[in-house]
Amino acid sequence: MTTKQKLKNLVKPSGFKIGLVLTVLSLIIYAMGVPFLNVMEQKAYDLHFRSRGPEKPGSEVVIVGIDEKSVDALGRWPWPRTRIAALIDKLGSYGAKVIAFDIVFAEPDESSGGAVLQELKAKVRDRDARAALETAARDADNDSRLAASISRSPATVLGYFFFTSRDEIGHRKEKTGHASDYDIPSRYSSIRYLEKDVPPPNLPRALAVEQNIPQLTKAASHFGYFNITPDSDGTVRWVPLAIQMGDNIYPHISVEAVRTFRGSPPIFINAAPYGVDSIQIGRQVIPTDEQGRLLINFRGPRKTFPHYSFVDVLNGAVPASAFKDKIVLVGATAIGIYDMRVTPFSGVFPGIEVNANIIDNLLRNDAISRPDWTVVFDVAAILLLGIALSRIISRIRPLTATLVTIAMLAAYGVVNEYIFVHWRLWLTAIYPGMTMLFVFGGVTTYRIMTEEKKKKEIKNAFSRYVSPSLVEDILKDPSRLVLGGEERRLTVFFSDIRGFTTISEGLTPQNLVKLINDYLTPMTDIILESGGTVDKYMGDAIMAFWGAPVWQQDHAIRACRTALKMMEKLRALQAEWEQKGLPKIDIGIGLSTGKLTCGNMGSHLRFDYTVMGDSVNLGSRLEGLNKEYGTHIIVPKYTYEDVKDEFILRQLDRIKVKGKKIPIRIYELMADKNGDTRLREAADLFEAGLNAYTERDWDRAESQFQKTLAVIPGDKPSLVFLERVKDLRTADLPAEWDGVYVMTKK
Repeated sequence: MTTKQKLKNLVKPSGFKIGLVLTVLSLIIYAMGVPFLNVMEQKAYDLHFRSRGPEKPGSEVVIVGIDEKSVDALGRWPWPRTRIAALIDKLGSYGAKVIAFDIVFAEPDESSGGAVLQELKAKVRDRDARAALETAARDADNDSRLAASISRSPATVLGYFFFTSRDEIGHRKEKTGHASDYDIPSRYSSIRYLEKDVPPPNLPRALAVEQNIPQLTKAASHFGYFNITPDSDGTVRWVPLAIQMGDNIYPHISVEAVRTFRGSPPIFINAAPYGVDSIQIGRQVIPTDEQGRLLINFRGPRKTFPHYSFVDVLNGAVPASAFKDKIVLVGATAIGIYDMRVTPFSGVFPGIEVNANIIDNLLRNDAISRPDWTVVFDVAAILLLGIALSRIISRIRPLTATLVTIAMLAAYGVVNEYIFVHWRLWLTAIYPGMTMLFVFGGVTTYRIMTEEKKKKEIKNAFSRYVSPSLVEDILKDPSRLVLGGEERRLTVFFSDIRGFTTISEGLTPQNLVKLINDYLTPMTDIILESGGTVDKYMGDAIMAFWGAPVWQQDHAIRACRTALKMMEKLRALQAEWEQKGLPKIDIGIGLSTGKLTCGNMGSHLRFDYTVMGDSVNLGSRLEGLNKEYGTHIIVPKYTYEDVKDEFILRQLDRIKVKGKKIPIRIYELMADKNGDTRLREAADLFEAGLNAYTERDWDRAESQFQKTLAVIPGDKPSLVFLERVKDLRTADLPAEWDGVYVMTKK
């Protein structure tokens, strides 16, 4: 094959190549990160949770909610700080191990009376009165009372909020400040570099902070921001566990709550060349993405964690055991306070419950992971699934291709869900699924566009050889059709008119043509009706075969039944011709079964679908051998073995074909197995005579052949062997004579 031909074959379209191109296109789309598909991937991630369903969290986290019940009982939020102080004191007496506030106390308590008393003190000149007013002012200062409660409860974690863009600051500028303006002792101890020469990690950065008032900040020892940034579709899936402001790195409130719960071990950031590798709380290593974000493993919908109403805790309606040695999160759960988030489980989800999920993830160390190597998996999944599906559906029928595609999509979905639930890994779902749909749609469209063209080519190629019904069968399943050379076990057929030259001499050309057409037409119809393929006409001769181009398991039986039907039709035609005064036509038929090469043979401009091989030559010679025995249909042993249970046959002889050294047995096909019982009796008598003939028992052979003639008067094979017996009685036979008849003609 020349280079030009190779290049032509390379660019020639095919279903597989179309699928391959679409697979590469899917990879390009994956690398581009199309926003719409990324959102779809996020929705597929959410579906994992709903498919998995809720799972039971640990027992360490409880929530005290500023809920509708508490708002109804205590009035509109915000409440006086004295109530927050009372809650801290109550939880402390109950043995709560950590009290974390998902609230920022950014402004002084406006309901406090301390400011009024301070103003009155400035107007009073009496020293004793001023001292009394000072004491009263301190006692009436709600913020001071809250600060005192925080000081008495060293395990209290105060929340605050970072502004990460100037748009977020806006009109709140006067309420914000730099972290250095306040003392925020809760921060990461250091960055640990896992390799040499690793640059500092690229962490989210804050521009400003909305902090608690200084009075409360000084009273507390633990702090954590409660920033949670939703994805582009507004759904919370990730949480940044570290935010940098200035030179310092600060922890999320969940990290600080877990750290406090465990006795305040140091916290570190482990950095790798690609960014943040993990964060570390004491000895616990928590994997994150390269920006230090955690992929939240949501336990379930709202109230998956134990909830207690703020007012019930204040009133002592909740048993102390509910808070003993627990992390207690305090925050808003009432919808009217607007601290609501969108999560995979719900579109209305309190932010404090998001933090409860994060804390539980940190305690269990079972957050969802999406490590860097998942990119390699994504690429491999797109390539392997795309190439495999391209290969498969380009070779099967469209309906089967549809079922295979659906099965592969379902199987990938099940495996993807299993990995998510049991291994807690988020692997891409949309892009491999998109690839499979691309490949299926593209290859199917290509096949639909080219199917009619192929069907037309097949129909044109084979309508000359086979019956219309067989052509339709090929078109329904072209995979059964193999063009080109192919070795296959088939049965070949030859028929020829006896004495055709003499007949043609007695007829005008017009009458001869009509006679031949009147003969060939019904004979061809019989062949085609049985599923045979007409190879060629050679004057008055017909060559046909069964088992190709469409495979037929019973090809030998079909050929034999066709031969018998042709003889039956010939007898009807002979009666018609006799009435018209036309010559009587007789034919001989030879069948042969064996391995043949079938396919389109010839040049690229002109070719024929034909068969070649020794069995073809044998079939042709057996057809001619009918003249030797006075028979009509002769088959070799190879065909006999395939059809002996369906027909009446008798062994005619053992012969050596010209050019062959090994003798073969030949048989006369006499009738269908349900045919005339006399034929079966005659066959048995004849074969008994043939055995005696081979054993040189001339008397017994002659007797058996005579008995055969008594059953079938004028039986020509019997007459042939009686003549042979007569000649051999006086012949000087060699010792090695075995009764084999040697053909001297082709």
